[in-house]
Amino acid sequence: MTVVARCSCSCLLVVFGLGLGGTVEAAETADLVLRNGVVHTVDARKPRADAVAVRGNRIVAVGSSAEVEALVGPATKVVDLAGRTVVPGFDDSHAHLLGIGFKHLDLDLTDCRTFDEVVERVAKAVKASKPGAWIRGEGWHEGKWTAPPRGAVRGMPTHDALSRVSPQNPVALERADGHATLVNARAMAERRVTAATQAPSGGEILRDARGQLTGVFVDNAQSLVMPPGRTGDDVRRAITLAQDECLAKGVTSLTDAGEELGELAILRDEASAGALRVRLYVMAGGLKTMQALGAPQLGLGGGMLTVRAVKMYADGALGSRGAALLAPYSDDPGNRGLLVTPPETLLEAARYALEHGWQMATHAIGDRANRIVLDTYARAFGEHPAVKDPRFRIEHAQILDPADIPRFGRLGVIAAMQGTHCPSDRPWAPQRLGDARVAAGAYAWRKLLSSGARIINGTDAPVEDVSPIATFHATVTREDVAGQPPGGFDPGERLTRAEALRTMTLDAAYGRFAEKSAGSIEVGKLADLTVLSQDLMTVPEQALMQTEVIATIVDGRVRFARAGSGFTAAR
Repeated sequence: MTVVARCSCSCLLVVFGLGLGGTVEAAETADLVLRNGVVHTVDARKPRADAVAVRGNRIVAVGSSAEVEALVGPATKVVDLAGRTVVPGFDDSHAHLLGIGFKHLDLDLTDCRTFDEVVERVAKAVKASKPGAWIRGEGWHEGKWTAPPRGAVRGMPTHDALSRVSPQNPVALERADGHATLVNARAMAERRVTAATQAPSGGEILRDARGQLTGVFVDNAQSLVMPPGRTGDDVRRAITLAQDECLAKGVTSLTDAGEELGELAILRDEASAGALRVRLYVMAGGLKTMQALGAPQLGLGGGMLTVRAVKMYADGALGSRGAALLAPYSDDPGNRGLLVTPPETLLEAARYALEHGWQMATHAIGDRANRIVLDTYARAFGEHPAVKDPRFRIEHAQILDPADIPRFGRLGVIAAMQGTHCPSDRPWAPQRLGDARVAAGAYAWRKLLSSGARIINGTDAPVEDVSPIATFHATVTREDVAGQPPGGFDPGERLTRAEALRTMTLDAAYGRFAEKSAGSIEVGKLADLTVLSQDLMTVPEQALMQTEVIATIVDGRVRFARAGSGFTAAR
């Protein structure tokens, strides 16, 4: 890329000629012009352009390079894209901001391929820790290991080897999905958990054939072995690290799927201090948090923070067998999963949300959980007919009974799904569900879209990589990053590239009530843009994962720039 640099002018009244036969005062010129590129606007009226101009935090022109040249003044920063691609800033519709950050502070077990590797990393952390200090980790997934751990119970590891290498340090290792935690003997002793301890409603304590504790605690039972709370400094550090990663991967907006009052207070402080560089749409963590806040909080920190949704949970996760199913698990016939929140509590939350201007977003993975949530929403909508556009959401919507698929469109319920969950779950999900259930309603993107539902796309990071490129690739191919085929997952359920991009931009903005100000490249909209090394809409499928993020622009400011790109990131 080449950059055209111009000297700034001290006089705002200087007038200069335009290439299109006119004049414009310097005060009316653009701050940033991107030209000679491939611009996918996601605007049906003008889907393609080759240049964009930005003034302040808004887009002021979209068109040809010649047309946009009219807005170039002495102080305008001009970047020649040299054929590179610009898309609306990627909008992650479901992720966990602090989890992304804490992954950098704790043990990251995502790439472990055996339980022995997990134990080795914990042993190394023990050597670097003081006796008594808690050791945290996350990201392990027994379904992705090359061999089952010794003495596994229902495929899950037991704490024995872990406890041997960490006798003086309590250890808590969260499974990749966040719905199960493995702890060692010291952690159970500190939390006074014994073989006689009973799991709370909506949770499970995994035991071996002799009734002994394995160290695995599922869903609501995780509360029994929680490590100490994070400090405020840790939370702020995690926010910074998470934003760094998001920006480097092209994410300009992120829906944070559930925060408690303490974390929300810190996020508000960060917004007030101008420390937010990624636009955040945050869900209050549960009914009590929503009620404590009372009313939604909109456009804080100059529009960088909005708290308008409430996150509820209907069930657990498929991998840890906590997803609530209509029929038993194929690989665990006595188990139909867990309902982690009573249906009457979900209804109470739905009523409160409708009465106080909140959006409700409910985690539901299994077909039984999805049906319960749809039933709950339908009842609440019927009781509140005056609320015309609630935009209630179901987070994940992974396993659906075919009869429930058309209900999303009829009720106006948004399906907040994650493209990468499909290929990520491919190696083991058919074992949990059986081929017939997978074919009928698992990861049913095309069926939902064809029935009139609106789908928005996210990553569930740190469960999956926050990378929009990986999300796009998975959504249009249903393959993993190594190109493995979808197996039992119907490849006919994939989306077109145009549909996939829309789920990650304009429809994602709709999912947070922002489609009038974001999600497409249009004059008057926020200048949230992602610049890519190649055209996602035309390169061969096998080349999609080679796409690099060149620059990430949020609110008109370059927040990430690849070295040598012609962009300079704001400090």
